[in-house]
Amino acid sequence: MDSNNKEAVLPPCPQCQSAYTYEMDALLVCPECGHEWNPNEVAAEEATTDTLVVKDCNGNVLQNGDSVVTIKNLPVKGTPQSIKAGTKVRNIRLVDGDHNIDCKIDGFGAMALKSEFVKKA
Repeated sequence: MDSNNKEAVLPPCPQCQSAYTYEMDALLVCPECGHEWNPNEVAAEEATTDTLVVKDCNGNVLQNGDSVVTIKNLPVKGTPQSIKAGTKVRNIRLVDGDHNIDCKIDGFGAMALKSEFVKKA
């Protein structure tokens, strides 16, 4: 076997991780799920998506400084009262972790919330 005729190893499908991808013109295609993508665009996307992406309950992307509204009553440890549904929270800060929103709520002080219990205001 000639060392110049090595087959190019294609990346797996970004959607289903199938290893059976093939080239079609400038695109790569997955025969299992039918996904088509440009490998150059995916590489560029991966290089720029090192930042934290946090989404609310409706799938909207949240950013630092956004305002959100709670969608249900949220119990607060150590206090008999809870944060009521519909409470508006301003100037949020996104952090990495299970409770991925840091904020200050009037009457409660500094809090950490889960993004799945808020929607973008």
